[in-house]
Amino acid sequence: MMTLNPYLNFKGNTEEAFNFYKSVFGGEFAMLMRYKDMPQHEGGEAGNISNDESEKIMHIALPIGNSVLMATDAVGAMADKLSSGNNFSISINAQSKAEAERIFNGLSADGNVTMPLADTFWGAYFGMLADKFGVNWMINYDEKYSK
Repeated sequence: MMTLNPYLNFKGNTEEAFNFYKSVFGGEFAMLMRYKDMPQHEGGEAGNISNDESEKIMHIALPIGNSVLMATDAVGAMADKLSSGNNFSISINAQSKAEAERIFNGLSADGNVTMPLADTFWGAYFGMLADKFGVNWMINYDEKYSK
């Protein structure tokens, strides 16, 4: 079954926010990945991530009921562009690669692709876009979670 989950962007306080949400909703983090955990992080830099930002949260997930609240720390130019109203995305977990492509292609029509669908280092087929109405979407297919 396809699922929709909110994906929040914070200006450096994701960990604080998610520890708060965890205290309210309970449970355990399903995933917590820092920017330093990216494969490119060798010799102090992970892509365009500085050493100062390497401890920030790249991805965190807190299951709440049948949904998952997810987030990241916006860093660099992404943080500069972050404001109320564009600090979230809707994340779709597709059931197949074909479904992910169909949804991605449909939503990106007349929109803006910010990350094309591609295989990722964390094992998913993933892409991001803003649709023609300015709504941010994250499309994800991960075989191990699609069943």
